[in-house]
Amino acid sequence: MKMGFPRSFLWGISMAAFQYEMGISRESIDQNSDWYVWLHDKRNLESGAVSGDLPEDGPGYWDLYKEDHRRGEWLGLNAWRTSVEWSRIFPNPTFDVKVAVLEEEGNIIDVDIPEEILHELDKRANKEAVNHYSKIFKDLKNRGMKLILNIYHWPLPLWIHDPIKVRDSKLREGPKGWVDGRTVIEFAKFAAYVSWKFGEYIDMWSTMNEPNVVWRAYRGTGFPPNIRSMHGCEKAAKHLMEAHARAYDQIKRVLGKRTRVGVIYAVVPAEPIDESEENLYASWRANYEHTLWFFNAIIKGEHDNLGLGKNVQSRDDLKERADWIGINYYSRIVVEAEENGGYKILRNYGFRCKPGKNSRDGRPVSDIGWEAYPEGIVEAIQLLEKYNRPMAITENGVADKRDRIRPWLLVSTIHHLERKLKKGRNIFGYFHWSLLDNLEWYKGFRMRFGLFHVDMKSKKRTPRPSAYLYRDIIELNGIPEYLSEYIKYPNFLS
Repeated sequence: MKMGFPRSFLWGISMAAFQYEMGISRESIDQNSDWYVWLHDKRNLESGAVSGDLPEDGPGYWDLYKEDHRRGEWLGLNAWRTSVEWSRIFPNPTFDVKVAVLEEEGNIIDVDIPEEILHELDKRANKEAVNHYSKIFKDLKNRGMKLILNIYHWPLPLWIHDPIKVRDSKLREGPKGWVDGRTVIEFAKFAAYVSWKFGEYIDMWSTMNEPNVVWRAYRGTGFPPNIRSMHGCEKAAKHLMEAHARAYDQIKRVLGKRTRVGVIYAVVPAEPIDESEENLYASWRANYEHTLWFFNAIIKGEHDNLGLGKNVQSRDDLKERADWIGINYYSRIVVEAEENGGYKILRNYGFRCKPGKNSRDGRPVSDIGWEAYPEGIVEAIQLLEKYNRPMAITENGVADKRDRIRPWLLVSTIHHLERKLKKGRNIFGYFHWSLLDNLEWYKGFRMRFGLFHVDMKSKKRTPRPSAYLYRDIIELNGIPEYLSEYIKYPNFLS
């Protein structure tokens, strides 16, 4: 079966430092982040808010990175997306490294970080961590990989965010993380430093992964600090957006205007339960509030925080701050209009399903409770096409311990992606989540997203059948004939 992927198309995997790194040596363990403390917190453990699985028992990529890069070569990958841990590189505060900050009407619109400041930051950085990251990146480059570095993938240093204090004080005490505007300034410093130290290895940059998941921590989602605060949610969203823009500026200043800098976003297409006018409007509103307002801000400069219609601003300091867009796509939501003009997200579709069962549409549901809906990748792309930016699928996968759903989902998703490419869409890569089983945040090791199974005790990696399928797809630069039966919904999953 002939497919139409261009020769330059990037076939990769995505990973996150916190979920992968720890597990073997003492040097691999980083105790200085909010997520590390959150997963060890006694109250969280006793209440079941976290799984009890600990990051120091993880897959051990910090020590086994060369072996894992060889597995990437075996798959035929030509690209790799990864991240760095802020708390590893700066375990201690950098507040005392003063920079000039330009504020306007309560907005942080510029941070000036000259080279002498980078040298000051270098004095405070953990050189062992910096050097080790350099070795990891150099090894990937020596294997011919295009490297996308995502600067922030959720954990914050404890000196930036103490989630236990914030939770227990109900946001009265801190450090408060993204609720505090100082975090924007410190993140700009971090982005400038990381681009200065690692720029020679990196082909493309992402400032952050899924900021929309981070600010929802203030809606009681289980992420630290797991409190309900609309004030906290609004502040975090505003500051994450400003942090993205200020990091974008710093990377360009350090590495030059031609450097490609983007952002990676969790895109969740909203579908109406039916085609009635009120439900079509409900789906539009859900898509606007979940996704479109953010990109209106960082591309058009139209800032409507959280899509709530409050204090809408025109902000040139946010405008044109994305050269490319990373789409993380896992499933959809299905919505229904409410009488007050709002909408509700329906159960037994999308992310609101029972693990291991079928959705209301009769589709398989993953071990984490997410409906497998590969054609939704088309809707995710269509939502963002109007911004006229190159796009990559930077995460796509499934929690599937038995590797029952993954082969079909992988093939069918790539088939739908190829259809969009045939229509001339600028999609330059597909990055599967993930190479290895890893720590799925507060849900622990039970959620198996890897193409390779990992025994977390022995650290042995074993390829699942889907790893062989992905390898064959990459080798052909398309879907082999023998996999064509996987494009349509298979009877064995019914």
